[in-house]
Amino acid sequence: MTTELKIDFVSDVSCPWCAVGLGALQQALARVQPDISASLNFLPFELNPQMGPGGQDLGEHLTEKYGSTPEQQAQIRENIRLRGVEVGFEFNTQGRARIYNTFDAHRLLMWAGLEHPAQQAALKRALLEACHGERAAMDQPDTLLTAADQAGLDRAAAEQVLSSGAYAQEVRDSQARYHAAGIHSVPAVIINDRHLISGGQPSAVFERALRQIAEAG
Repeated sequence: MTTELKIDFVSDVSCPWCAVGLGALQQALARVQPDISASLNFLPFELNPQMGPGGQDLGEHLTEKYGSTPEQQAQIRENIRLRGVEVGFEFNTQGRARIYNTFDAHRLLMWAGLEHPAQQAALKRALLEACHGERAAMDQPDTLLTAADQAGLDRAAAEQVLSSGAYAQEVRDSQARYHAAGIHSVPAVIINDRHLISGGQPSAVFERALRQIAEAG
C-alpha cells in the first residue's frame, strides 16, 4: 500500500540552496517509490522583495547583506556547485552576475500551481536553470515566458498573467502565512502541514524523513 504525503516546498528561484534542496528532495522521492508518493507544491518566498528593476550586482549585494568577501563568495559558490553536481543540477561556474526581483516569477508559479499543477514542477526547474545556469535576468518577461514554454505551458496564457498583475494577492497572502508561521529562510520543506525540514539537505536526510513520517502515519 502506498502512503501519500503532501509536500510544500517554500522557496525563491534566486536561492541556489533551493535548487540543491529540490534536486535532493526529488532524488529522495524517487528512492521511496512505490512505498511513498507525494504531491509537491511550490510556494513563494521572496529573499529580496525590495529589489528594484534591473537588479543589483551579486557580489555587491552579498557584501552588503552578509559582509562576505569576494574570496568567501567564490568558495561558497564552488561548494554549492559541487552540491549541485550531486543532485543533477548544473550551476554556471561563473555564478550569477546579478540578483533580481522575483515577484513576477512567483506569480507565474502560483498560476501554474493553481491552474496547471502538473506543469508547476517543470516551471520551477526551468526558472531555477534560467537563474543559476543561464544567468538570465529574472525580472524580464522574456525570461519567464521562455521558462513557461519549456514547462509545456501556454505562452499566451502566461503572458496574460504577467501583463495583468494576476495572482499578486495570492503570492502576498501565501508569503504572509509562512512568515507568520516562522519561516524566515529557504528552502523550507513542509510535509503534511506539520513536519519542517530546513535548508538544502542531502537526499539521504530527505529520504529518512519521508520514511519516518510515512511510517508514523
